[in-house]
Amino acid sequence: MVSVGIDVSKDKHDCFIVSSDGEVLADVFTISNTLDGFHYLLQRIQDCTTPKDKIKVGLEATGHYSYNLLGFLLDNGLTTYVLNPLRTNLYRKSFSLRKTKTDRVDARTIASMLLSDVGLKPYTDTAYHNEELKSLTRYRFDKVKERAKLKSSIARLVCILFPELEKLVPSLHIASVYALLEEFPGAKQIAAAHLTRLKALLEMVSKGRYKRDVTLEIRNAARNSIGSWMPAKSLELQHTIRLVHELDSEIAEIEKQIQSLMDELDSPITTIPGLGFRMAAMILAEVGDFTRFDSPDKLLAYTGMSPSTYQSGQLKNCYPHMEKRGSRYLRYALYNATKYVCHWDPTFAAYLSKKRAEGKHYNIALSHAAKKLVRLIFAMEKSKQPYCPAA
Repeated sequence: MVSVGIDVSKDKHDCFIVSSDGEVLADVFTISNTLDGFHYLLQRIQDCTTPKDKIKVGLEATGHYSYNLLGFLLDNGLTTYVLNPLRTNLYRKSFSLRKTKTDRVDARTIASMLLSDVGLKPYTDTAYHNEELKSLTRYRFDKVKERAKLKSSIARLVCILFPELEKLVPSLHIASVYALLEEFPGAKQIAAAHLTRLKALLEMVSKGRYKRDVTLEIRNAARNSIGSWMPAKSLELQHTIRLVHELDSEIAEIEKQIQSLMDELDSPITTIPGLGFRMAAMILAEVGDFTRFDSPDKLLAYTGMSPSTYQSGQLKNCYPHMEKRGSRYLRYALYNATKYVCHWDPTFAAYLSKKRAEGKHYNIALSHAAKKLVRLIFAMEKSKQPYCPAA
């Protein structure tokens, strides 16, 4: 057994090669983050090993810095492990009380950890190629979050310029209201507008739902509005609405790409009632390769949804809290998906009601339902069978 530890950074990587007997085959050396550097690493590994040797290459999960090197190692048939930095940090501290952390020490720590921890699972091609789906789902998450902030800004500006409008429409964030405010960004502009133009605009954008009576109601409210005349705020409102339109277009394009990848994956979890392709895509992207997990409990631990445990002498934690380690995107997707699954699936709805009847807070009951959903997803991904509702 030969272990190769790599400490990844932006411009260079520190590498260390050791055998299972503890013999240092190559003391810490540095390679550049270039193709020549990658080939030099491969050559050093080949020089230190024989065809009969089993080679393990380990590196920490350092985001995009390790992605290119990881792909190179997998393409060259090397068994590669991506380690949680938290685990390597704790492993390094277990050897010494001194606060010593350098790139050279980290490389040695990773190599030693590969030899000592037999429970580690290698990184697979499935997980590597799943990175594209992860990039898309996280990109969409950020875009949706950005759009939500802009919508909050629109609500704030309307409250200043035309506060009465919110009570006259079902929502401020509909196409007809945006079209109205984009052309007439304030109560004073709407009050001064010609009734025929207002009626034509609202009727066209609302596809005939808003007639003359609604137009008159909005214009009368504008004439009696307490809204301020602030051209700067009106300009900000117009620009914000345009930005929301741009984000809508970008999000639709991202979702089209996500849908295309999901069609290729053909995952059975999309057959679960209430689990749409967006949340299903985020769950699959964040989990990666399900073969890494031997049981649903290990998957729960990976999601950070397992309860923390603390016991010392007579002291026991009576109110254990969720660990909340791992991907926050995965927990977000699971919790949001669970809400809809509990709404649409009778089995999950009954389970949530049962937990509520036990006196649990809604969020705690929902967390139990989310754990049930994780177990279901694990079983479905293992069996590749569609969802079968309970009789």
